[in-house]
Amino acid sequence: MGSVFLYEFIGTAVLVLMGDGVVANTVLKGTKSHGAGWVVITFGWGLGVFLGVIIAGPHSGAHINPAVTLGLAFTGIFSWSLVPGYIIAQLLGGFFGASVVYFYFRQHFNITEDKGTKLAVFCTSPQIQNYPSNVFCEVVGTFILIFTIFHFVDPTFSTSTLTDGQVGLGSIGALPVALLVVGIGMSLGGTTGYAINPARDLGPRFAHFIFPMKNKGDSNWAYSWVPVAGPVIGAFIAAIAYLAIGFA
Repeated sequence: MGSVFLYEFIGTAVLVLMGDGVVANTVLKGTKSHGAGWVVITFGWGLGVFLGVIIAGPHSGAHINPAVTLGLAFTGIFSWSLVPGYIIAQLLGGFFGASVVYFYFRQHFNITEDKGTKLAVFCTSPQIQNYPSNVFCEVVGTFILIFTIFHFVDPTFSTSTLTDGQVGLGSIGALPVALLVVGIGMSLGGTTGYAINPARDLGPRFAHFIFPMKNKGDSNWAYSWVPVAGPVIGAFIAAIAYLAIGFA
C-alpha cells in the first residue's frame, strides 16, 4: 500500500507544480509569458491534472484531490480505511509541488512587488470576499467536478489491483478529467479561483507561509478554511445526489 500513497503524493505534486507554475509564469514579472491571461491559466491547470492522472492513475486511481477521495468514500465506492493515507499524501504532494515552484521562480518573486500577486501563485482568494458566497462558489464548482467524475467511472473497471478497489480519476483516462477542470475554470473560476481541491490550496498556502520572499505579505489564513470546507461539502452533496439518482 505504500506505493499507492507514494503515487498520490507524486500525482498531486505534479498537478500543483504545473498549476502553480502556470500562474507564476503568467502573473510574475520578468517571465516570457507575463500577462498571458486566464485562458492560459485554466488550460495550464487542466494539463496539470492530465499529467497527474497519467502518472498516478495506474497505481492509486489518481484521486489527487481530497474531495475526490471523500466523494468516493461517501458513496461506498472507496474504502474509508484508505482515506487518511490518501489525504495526507495529497496534502504533502501539494506542499512539495508548490515548494518546487517557489525555487523555480524565486528570482521572479523577488522582482514582483505586489503581495497579492505572489500569494495568488500559491493559493486561491476571492475577488469579492463574502464567506457565504465564497463557500457557495466552491461547493458548486466541486459538485460539478465530483458529480461528473461519478458518471465517468466505468462500472466494468477491475478492482483487483488494490485490496479495497482502485476507483478514481485514473479509471477513466486523463483527458476527460483535464477538460472537465478546464471547463470549470473557464465557466466558474473567476469568483474564488476555483480551488475545488483542498490539497491544491492548503499545502501551497503553507509553502507561501514558510518560504522567504521580499515584500511577501501574509498568507490569508482567515480565508484558508473556505477552499477546504467548500470542496468537502460539494463532494458530499455530489455523493448524495449520485446515490439518490442510483436508487431512484
